[in-house]
Amino acid sequence: MRIFGSRRTQAAVIAVAAGSLALTACGGGSGNSSKGQPKTKTQQDAKKMSEPVKFGDAAASTGPAPAVPGAHSGGTMQVYQKSDFSHLDPGQTYVSDGKVLDDLLQRGLTQYAQDANGNLTVVGDLATDSGKESDGGKTWTYTLKDGIKDQNGNAITSAVIRHSIERLYASFETDGPTYVQQWLSGAGSSYRKALPKGGYDGKHLPDSVLATPDAKTVVFHFKTPEPDLPQALTMPGYSAVPIKGDTKQKYDQMPLSTGPYKIADFKPGKSMTLVKNPQWDPKTDSVRHQYVDGFDINLNVQNEDQTKAILADRGNDKNAMMWTGAVATTEVPTVTANKAAMKRTIQGYQPYVWQMNFNMNRIKDKRIRDAIAYAMPSAQMYKLDGGAFGGEVATGLLAPTLPGFDPNFDPFGKKKMPNGNIPKAKKLIKEAGAEGKKVVYAYANTQIRQQQSVVITNMLKKIGLDPVTKEVDNATWYEQMGKIKNGMDLYMTGWGQDWPSASTVIPPSYDGTNLQDGSSDYSHINDPKVNADIAKAEKITDPAKAKAAWTAIHEDIVKRINPAAPVYFTKTFQIFGSNVGGLRYSNDLNEVDVKQVFLKK
Repeated sequence: MRIFGSRRTQAAVIAVAAGSLALTACGGGSGNSSKGQPKTKTQQDAKKMSEPVKFGDAAASTGPAPAVPGAHSGGTMQVYQKSDFSHLDPGQTYVSDGKVLDDLLQRGLTQYAQDANGNLTVVGDLATDSGKESDGGKTWTYTLKDGIKDQNGNAITSAVIRHSIERLYASFETDGPTYVQQWLSGAGSSYRKALPKGGYDGKHLPDSVLATPDAKTVVFHFKTPEPDLPQALTMPGYSAVPIKGDTKQKYDQMPLSTGPYKIADFKPGKSMTLVKNPQWDPKTDSVRHQYVDGFDINLNVQNEDQTKAILADRGNDKNAMMWTGAVATTEVPTVTANKAAMKRTIQGYQPYVWQMNFNMNRIKDKRIRDAIAYAMPSAQMYKLDGGAFGGEVATGLLAPTLPGFDPNFDPFGKKKMPNGNIPKAKKLIKEAGAEGKKVVYAYANTQIRQQQSVVITNMLKKIGLDPVTKEVDNATWYEQMGKIKNGMDLYMTGWGQDWPSASTVIPPSYDGTNLQDGSSDYSHINDPKVNADIAKAEKITDPAKAKAAWTAIHEDIVKRINPAAPVYFTKTFQIFGSNVGGLRYSNDLNEVDVKQVFLKK
């Protein structure tokens, strides 16, 4: 999943170890060094905290959700959010900021439940369980729970679920996940041919592909085994979209809710107000709560402003929380030195990798790509994004949270030279005859990206290139970088597994058969060998063999092609007002668990 804002939702073999590291409030969990300073998360922590994802039965999927100790009802939670939401249509949601919002607004067939130790279980959300497979995993059957309605009181039936899947075939649905569509109807963009109008013309996928034999039953039929369907269906992109009220493209401006909250007011770029959805029945929901009366979300508030306001803990800021924001780098020393403040923080290891994409349609000489990768000032970059609490130098394109991560894989020598090998890079640029070559470097218009742009621009000049910078609106960053003809040479994106396997990192990002406007192949890599190897790996059902195959493909991509320079792995460190309760790190959201929070008084 794409990371949005400063940094930030989870790729494909069942029963593979889950990658994200959970941590409750830091007052009792982060550990202290001999000098009394909190420790940051490490790759060893990520490995230690890995546990297999489980699949829940009807009992695990039955609401209400277990009560949060000490929880109170009532009050309005104040939220500081750094960026506007790029999409509100769940079918278009594929960035973590939107996933956090949709955890309160939307429900799909399945969802993750997290226990006190941070272990994840896939449970039925709208469905009665995590799914029943047959025919060796080629067929999956879901039965809907009773009494589920949208915010207007319309029942969620199998026809609604069918509509929610089929509408994703429409041409305007360009930015959401495509796993299920491709599994049902073909790889790459070819799936759209199966239902070009997305069902809006009254046509449907045949029952041999997607069947709804009655109002409560949904049956998926695949040509090959798809053991990861329960995890794929937890993604916001597969949430229910009611037939009544689906306004097609306009649905992106004001979607309907099936979750505990609904949108009461939205002023793009400024604010959003969530209030209770009275049609939500806690007896049908085993993971969500509705403790607060609503959320007042303030948009476009930078991390530094968020941190200072919440750290001061005055007035309404006692009721304030971050969603995808993080403690500002400039404020980390102040927060970590304040024991009282640390008791209202959380930190966790995230599954994301920031990478500097090379537009391979424009930077075709691998020596130039290698030069930039060697010279990448990774340590300077992550220090601007939270320091040791915000990240660490990346050595490859797979995060430490993924099964199969190899800590010894470091082809560009980033461990020994975390701020870059300028002499080696200059030599490569000279060999390529690229001295003085203009390169268009794009960055998002956030405070951190602006600061990092200075570091990158200086590096490009040092190795002999002539950078031309272009600042881009952060709210539409991925849409603009997702265009094949985006006019850029270099641009940074972040990606994390959609569930714990490299199969949801490598295919969406590096499989050239997926290349189209809106795809996640930001480097425009389209290598025949890589494409063929991915196709073979996707058919492997044995977890150990699949892990080995994905590891080999990753190493080939990085060493032979180098479509993107690894920059840094990510962590998060968040602070909250003293009146905010129920704080814990979500191994699904990779931020604070918004389903748990309440106001203490």
